[in-house]
Formats: sequence, structure tokens, C-alpha cells
Amino acid sequence: MKQNLLLAILLLCLSIHAYAQDYPQRINGEYSNQGEYADPAGNRTTWGRDSTKHGKLKKIPIGMYQWVLEPRLGTIIEAENNDTVVHNFQNYNHTNGYTGEFSHLGNTGTPRYNRIYMNREDASEEFLFLRPLSFFRGGLHEFRFTNTFSPFTNLAYHSLGTRINGEDRVRAYFATNINKDAGLGFKIDYLYGRGYFVNSTTSSFGSTFYGYYRGERYNVHAYANINHLKMFENGGIEDDKYIRQPEAFEQNFETTDIPVLLSDTWNRNHERNFYLTHKFNFGYSREIEIPDSLKPKVPSASELLSDLPDSVQLALRTDTLARRQALDSLKAKWQAEQISPKEFIPVSSIIHTFDMRDLTHTYIGQSSSGSYYTNNYYGELNNVYDMTTAMSIRNTFGLALREGFNKWAAMGITLFATHKIRTYKLLVDNKYGLETQRYNENDLSIGGELARTQGKLLHFNVNSEFYLMGKKVGDLTVDGRTNWEFRLGKRDSLLIDVKAMIKNEKPDFFFRHYHSQHAWWDNDDLARQVRTRVEGVFRLKKFGTQLKVGFENITNYTYFAMQNTLLDETKPVLPTNLSHAVTVKQHDGSIQVFGASIAQGMSLSILHWDNEVAFQTSSNQDVLPLPAINIYSNFYLLFRIAKILRIQLGTDVRYFTNYYGLDYSPSIQQFAIQDANFERQKMGNHPIINPYLNAHLKHFRFYFMAKNVYSGPNAFYAPYYGMNPLTICFGLSWNFFN
Repeated sequence: MKQNLLLAILLLCLSIHAYAQDYPQRINGEYSNQGEYADPAGNRTTWGRDSTKHGKLKKIPIGMYQWVLEPRLGTIIEAENNDTVVHNFQNYNHTNGYTGEFSHLGNTGTPRYNRIYMNREDASEEFLFLRPLSFFRGGLHEFRFTNTFSPFTNLAYHSLGTRINGEDRVRAYFATNINKDAGLGFKIDYLYGRGYFVNSTTSSFGSTFYGYYRGERYNVHAYANINHLKMFENGGIEDDKYIRQPEAFEQNFETTDIPVLLSDTWNRNHERNFYLTHKFNFGYSREIEIPDSLKPKVPSASELLSDLPDSVQLALRTDTLARRQALDSLKAKWQAEQISPKEFIPVSSIIHTFDMRDLTHTYIGQSSSGSYYTNNYYGELNNVYDMTTAMSIRNTFGLALREGFNKWAAMGITLFATHKIRTYKLLVDNKYGLETQRYNENDLSIGGELARTQGKLLHFNVNSEFYLMGKKVGDLTVDGRTNWEFRLGKRDSLLIDVKAMIKNEKPDFFFRHYHSQHAWWDNDDLARQVRTRVEGVFRLKKFGTQLKVGFENITNYTYFAMQNTLLDETKPVLPTNLSHAVTVKQHDGSIQVFGASIAQGMSLSILHWDNEVAFQTSSNQDVLPLPAINIYSNFYLLFRIAKILRIQLGTDVRYFTNYYGLDYSPSIQQFAIQDANFERQKMGNHPIINPYLNAHLKHFRFYFMAKNVYSGPNAFYAPYYGMNPLTICFGLSWNFFN
């Protein structure tokens, strides 16, 4: 069944691609003398093929340009084309991240969180259950729209392990243009991880469809995304000695033989997102100044006279005055026929953005242990079906004064107003029994944006939003960034990017309210969480050194925490002797986080060594635990065979120091602070070593990797959730231009 679905997706994409038409576009890029194309991100490709028609050789135009949208106002942001990046291709399907900075539950597609605090995504995702599922699902802010010379298709496949416990992921991306200003496409993504531990299967399917029109006066982008994510929950292994001290047991246990705590238990999330943003520009057209060297030259006298009848030409040869008058007239006529190129200059814009999302989260338990959970608020333990729904509809209207329409318009100014309605459905116990209760929240906010993106010396962007009405009345967000570039002699430049943020926000709905079989709370008295952050990035443009430094102060930090109960005080403190519960806590006071990281790549001939080291500290490790050091190191050989086969052969290492890693609660599918009433477990001090071979041949990429070749006693990302053992994986990606 799974293999048939994968094959059907591949055949569908190939069929659509075969019938797509060729619509050449103007994009940003250039061709070399060898027909090699360099896209705006600097990636050089020769993908595509030649075809013949009527015996003549026809060159397929190759190349494309991609961008992402800022969701609130639909602002277009240039993006790197990840579908054609050939370097480190083997790192694009790691659940623990491109450089190994995420912790997860072992299997692909399981919930995860970023151990590097400064790299954590802004917690603007209001549907709490989707936050840990960032490996598979990407929001609108990550999706790439494409303008392409020719219809483009990318097919990618990643596989790990065997049919019994392996992982598979297939992805298809298709893009084509209707004309030079409009295009459409889709993405299909399917993941299935059987899991190396019992009852840890993951299954995810996502589909995205998009279309756009980018005209001079009118722009529109439409986006529809549907994700269905399912995860088998096993509650962790019964005893960490199966991994930490395997010699304590008389027999050797494979990961599939290690007993776990839960069976017949699932978490499911069904998400839909429909988005539309459109903008109408007011402005004027002006002629483009063309250098004299590029202006068309006036035809010669013979060329001007060649269109006249032969009899007239003969008469003009004997009459010098008439010939001169005729040439003056023809030159004036030619000049009058020349059309000066013009460009449209937008002065102001009217913006409207519509964003509708809904989520159905379901927890299913059909044979839960009566002692695993501390609280059982309703119903039978072997027939648990908790369903929580949430829906959000947001409309934003904006008015923008565009930057650069004259010399006095040194920056752009945008004012906007947003109305958002959110609806949640939770279980409630009243005198009539267990029913579903609806919670409605309406918010009205206003905001503005100041931006300077043109020019060479200084760029900046400042945004603010204030809530006037609704549940979030009084919430305030101000964030901004600026960047400079300074020349350091003739050989290098220093790029500086500074960001700052202030947020004063009420905790999200699911921190305030949640009702289910094993977790139930109402916290209307939670105070606003206040976050203040300053962060700087310093990069040497040519030498490649990058330094990041950041500081954040958090007041009223709101988080999940485990509250377990020891069942038998005469027995050891093990998961089998604990009942589990999770709750919401808010730290009364401030927490400071400091982080710094440095990245540097070095090379000598075919030898390359890329390193990234991150250091961080938290003023309260009991509430916000962080590993002090995270390291990513990649040592490899880079060379070509026969000038066409690019080979990257090496080993990368991921490592983080000991810290009290977050626990995991299956009942809410969230990570939580370990219960400090019992001995806590430290995660880390375990190098993750991955030898690999990554190759690129024209339009085809593939890799082989031995994942996690070292299996030590600290092979845990979360308490009682072990890392997968040594596995062999491979992947391929094929690009088609037609």
C-alpha cells in the first residue's frame, strides 16, 4: 500500500510535467559560455535536456527564481532555491536538523525542539500542537513560490533502514508559468517511519497548491496547504538500563525487543490553511534612461532610402536638395517611431490579506495502562478519544507609501489593521454530563512598518502591533532589524545585521485552557509574558567567518512541566513505578539567556573542514534548561571525476554537552520540564557521527550515509527515548526542466 502510494505520486508529477508548456520568463540569473546557469543564490546548474523538433536542435531554457512571503502583509522576500543546492544534500532530511541542533524522540518526523535557544522559531504559531512538528510541516513563511524559464519538477526520495523498521520520505515539487507575470504549482510530501523502537511509527502526508500574479499594478498570491500527521505513542522504554547498562541483563536486547510503556495509543493532527494576499499599486510611468552605447543607431542614408520606390530613388540621385530633404524627413519619421522604454514607479499600495486555518487534534488510547497517567477525568481508559478543534480567520488591511518613488521617499511606510477571530472546542463537564464547549475570541489590532531596502549603505525594517480590543487587548509587539556593509580594504567586507524585539503578550489559548482525559486546566490568571531580545550577526563576506551574539530577558516565562507520582515507595524510581501528569507553570520573575556562536569553513585543495560552535547559558536551568555547548563539524573531500561528477566524501559530527533535557508528554504531544521531585536525567555528551558520500551529476543528486555509527550509553535525546542505532540511509533528487 505504501509503495503503491509513492509510485502514484511519482507518476502523477511526471505526467503533469510532460504536458506542461514552455513559457520563457525574465529572471535574475546568467549563463556562462558553456550553457551553465547561475541562479540568484549562486548555484550553478546545467539541468535540463535538449529536444529536437523538425530536425532542428532546440535548447531547453533553464533557470528559475524563488521567493517567500511575509504572512501578515504578503511582503515578498527573496529566497535561496533549496531544490537545486547540491552541497551537503545528505543533511536535508535529518529530524535533528541540518546541523544537529534539534532534540526529538528517535524516529523520523517525531516532535522536536531546538536546543539552541536563539535559533528557536518565534512562538507565533497559535496552534500549540503543531509547534513540535516543524520537521515535516512548514508554514507559509517557509514555502517557496517559483518563477521559472521552463516547467520545473523536482522529485526527491529518502530511505533509511529496512522494510521492517526503516523510514521513507518522498517529495514532489512542480512549478510552471502561465506567462512572464503569473505561475502556479504544487508540492506533495509523504513520510512514513516504521521506527526502531516498538510503537513509534510516524505517518505524515502534506499537499500544497499555489498560484500567483505579479503585475506592475496588481499582485496576488494564493496558497492552500493540507497536512495530516499521525504518530504512534509508546511512552518511552521501561528502563534506561537497556541502553545505558545493557550488561545488566542476561540477554542482548535489540531496540525492537525493548519493552515500552504504551500501546494502541496515537496522536493525530489534521491541519488546513487557506491564504490569499493581494495588493493594488498606485503610481506613474517614466522613461528609462538608456546609455548612448545601447541606444539604437540611426539607419544609414542607403537604408532609409531603400524602402522608397525605385523611381523615387532614381530621381533623388540627380537632385541633391530633394535628396537632403527626403533624408531629413525619413530620419524624423524613424525617430518618431522609436518607443522609449518605460518603467512603472509605485507610489502607494492598498493591501488585503486573508488567512484561514483550522486544526483537529485527536488523542486516541485503546489499551492504556491504568497506572501510566495520574489523572483520568472521564470515560474508560481503554476507549479514550480526545478531540480538540481550533479555527482562526484573520483579515488584514494595509495602506503603504512606497519607498524610492522620488529622492525624498527614503523609506517605505505602511499602516495596517487586523481583525482575527479564533474558535476553539474543548470538552466540558457540567450537570448534563460531558459535552463540547465553544470558546470564541475576537481581537482587533493596529500596527505599522518602516522599511528601507534600497541603497547600499543602510537598510532597516521596524514593525509594531498593538491590540485594541479582545482577549489580547494591551498586547504589544515591536521588532526591527538593520544591516550595514563595510569595506575592509580591497579583499573583504564586513556585514553587520542587528535585530531587536520587545513582546508583551498574553499566553496562548492552550496554555490557558485545555480539557482532556489525562490533562485538564483553566488558567485565566496567567500574567503576560514579556520578552526583550537584542541579537547581532557579524560576517566576513569573502573569508566566510560568521559570529552571532544574542541576549534575551524573559519575564513570566510560561512552560509545561511534568508532575509525576511514585506508585510504590519501596521500588526504584522508574517509569513503570510512576504515574505521569503534565501541567502549566509560570515563572515568577525574570530569566536571562545569553548565546553566541561562531561558524568557519576552511579548505586546502580538495580538503574542507566546516565548523560551527554555539555557546549559551540560562540564568535558571531548572525552568529553562539549555546545553552549554553545541558543536557541528564536517570534514570532507570535495573533487570531480571526469569534470562532470561532483563528489563530496566525508564525516560530520554533532555533539552537545550534558543538560537536563526536556521530558515528553504523550497526552498533549509536547515537551515539558522534568519533574524536579525525582532524580532528573541528563542528556548529551554523546557524539553523533555520520560518514557519507554525496554526489552530483548534471540534474541528479544522490547520497549514502551511515547514520549514528557510535552507540554509547548516553544515546538519548529525551528521558527514556533512545536514539536510533546505526542505520544505512540514502537519498536522491532529480530535477527536470521541460
